Amino acid sequence: MSYELKALIASRELLDVVAAEVPVARVAGLEQKLALIPMTDLLFDTVTEHGGAVQPGFASFPGGFGRRMAAWSKAGPIGYVEADFIGGEGTQHAAVWFDAQVVLGPLASVTGQPFPAEGSPISQALRRVGAQHTHGRDEFEAVGLDRHRRLVDWCSG
Repeated sequence: MSYELKALIASRELLDVVAAEVPVARVAGLEQKLALIPMTDLLFDTVTEHGGAVQPGFASFPGGFGRRMAAWSKAGPIGYVEADFIGGEGTQHAAVWFDAQVVLGPLASVTGQPFPAEGSPISQALRRVGAQHTHGRDEFEAVGLDRHRRLVDWCSG
């Protein structure tokens, strides 16, 4: 079984502003008043600043995109997360910007490394953007990131 996610995650309000600024961005609702924008190939190409600095600590982060994340974070915390798992092997990456600064990460984990007491990179990022765990479900499940296993499935909203 595989799982793939590359996305911006923040409040629905904030991501609606992002989508208005970047028309190829598609907002998909999550639980707890959060939403995500899948980092599709089209969005990646649209927001990449050629010659822009690449954000270290990610498998796939558009060059120069950190500046946009910093600007958007003036309106509230916004995270960028990646997960790529195939057959139980894989990685997670996450970072959160707030008030024009990186306030978490970039964090990374790979199969075989135990998560720290604070949780997985994605769970930590979700907490920073406002998610809470509920009734024995971690933040990942509580917001509904387990709803789809493929990036393309998030694109229909």
